[in-house]
Amino acid sequence: MPAMSQLQKLLAPWTPRLLSVLRIVAGFMFMIHGTQKWLGFPVPRGSPTTLLSLSGVAGLLELVGGALLLVGLCTRPVAFLLSGLMAFAYFIAHAPADFWPIVNRGELAALYSFVFLYLAAAGGGSWSVDRLLRRN
Repeated sequence: MPAMSQLQKLLAPWTPRLLSVLRIVAGFMFMIHGTQKWLGFPVPRGSPTTLLSLSGVAGLLELVGGALLLVGLCTRPVAFLLSGLMAFAYFIAHAPADFWPIVNRGELAALYSFVFLYLAAAGGGSWSVDRLLRRN
């Protein structure tokens, strides 16, 4: 076990930074779902998005929530909201097709839900606007 304690000593200072990296990457990847729905970027959707639809509301939350997570502003409440959005998406769009996420193609929604739930509990990490605001 000495090797494990050395690894823990090596990685411990990076924990808050890697939390920020996880938040930044997840926020960016999530935001891209919203840009596709609302801006047609990086590729347009097959059908137009309307605001008063499940897809429209989800796209707005993806775009705005993803951007807020990307910079780490209001991380905990935004991540909690997005975790619920992804759980809802999983149970509405994927779970009825099959029990197994690999079969119902819902593994991304399930993973986002739990990553966002973790961010809601852990916060934005050391590289976040939240952290800057707390310092001032």
